[in-house]
Amino acid sequence: MAWSDVDRRYDLDDRYDRARVYEQVLAEGTAEDVRRFIHVDDVIDLWDDLWLPAAVELAWARWLLQHRGVTLAVRHPRAG
Repeated sequence: MAWSDVDRRYDLDDRYDRARVYEQVLAEGTAEDVRRFIHVDDVIDLWDDLWLPAAVELAWARWLLQHRGVTLAVRHPRAG
């Protein structure tokens, strides 16, 4: 999946590639894309490697706290 580069391929076994895919899907994907491609445990595992828009980061941090009881560092604490 790559909206801007249709020839780009990602190796999801590679942590760096997986983080880039997660960034794209979380920031630009539809709700269906998120349901299809995102695994919550991977979001938690990759969290420190993800660079997300402030609103997306805050929304996921809040969701993870509420639904998983997981507190994650937020780089953009004033977003939202």
